[in-house]
Amino acid sequence: MTKAGFNKLSRIAAGFRGRKIAVFGDMMLDRYIKGSVKRISPEAPVPVVRVTSESSVCGGSANVAVNLATLGAAPVLVSVSGRDAAAEELASLLAAAGVSGNSLVRDREFLTIEKTRVIAEHQQVVRFDRETAGRMGHGVKKAALAALENALKEGCEALILSDYGKGLLEPDTIKAAIAMAAGRKVPVFVDPKVEHFLHYRGVACITPNTLEAFGGLHLPHKDGQQAAEDLGRSILARLACRSLLITQGEHGMTLFTRKGAAAEAVHIPTRAREVFDVTGAGDTVISTLALTWAAGATPEEAATAANFAAGIVVAKLGTASVTREELLESAKSWIKAA
Repeated sequence: MTKAGFNKLSRIAAGFRGRKIAVFGDMMLDRYIKGSVKRISPEAPVPVVRVTSESSVCGGSANVAVNLATLGAAPVLVSVSGRDAAAEELASLLAAAGVSGNSLVRDREFLTIEKTRVIAEHQQVVRFDRETAGRMGHGVKKAALAALENALKEGCEALILSDYGKGLLEPDTIKAAIAMAAGRKVPVFVDPKVEHFLHYRGVACITPNTLEAFGGLHLPHKDGQQAAEDLGRSILARLACRSLLITQGEHGMTLFTRKGAAAEAVHIPTRAREVFDVTGAGDTVISTLALTWAAGATPEEAATAANFAAGIVVAKLGTASVTREELLESAKSWIKAA
């Protein structure tokens, strides 16, 4: 990051406030039970966790929306929840974060998705999930698509598809959502699931991690930057996307953009830092990328901002978000370190 680059990012970030971004995908409630371990249970070879605190935060697409709100945007979250206590808790958390619940679909037959993580001494001991078995009903998906269409009519400047494989994003809804956005010339950004990978044709950017990228093309995983670049070019050609961002953990990210019939690859390194938790890092990447892009950044500038944001959030324990001030401070620190 150069000083000129930082100055431009600052100008772009000033335009985050109030920018409307639609988020369509699976939302959930993330619960955290934290404690300490002093002994092993005499009943089974498992640690005994003495609970010291419990908390809940927004997860899945709800966390994407919270990340957008924290950065100053005005997210429009379109998702499905049940009519249960977890749904009420999610609604309260979203409201507290400044995210409207007006575009949410509530279904009495749907069990609001909950993920509960037990953490001891900064280590996750176990996770248990609550969710509806079986496929999401056609009527619920139809209602969600109608809510998305209304959101796009209201002037959203980008659409994020947050796919957690929990039922809302299926081949039919993916196709419909992309078509709706294309009809209004709204760029689409995708945090994908492997099983739906090949359905995300023609989007502005898709952001798989390395395992998802190889899995999406049904290829065995290979190490090394050259393997990642060969893979990225194959994905870009196969999906006809405008760009592709492969996140590579401690190795940074590689952005691929279409240049005529060719694909240009730009590697964006990360800086070594203590990593507490990668939970929700993909949500931070997709939200920062889409918002920065919508605010006028080039794909490379948007990917660089997403890389800064990811570096911040992995240093926080649990599902977390990034503020605009934190983003700019992280970018500024790269200038000092250069």
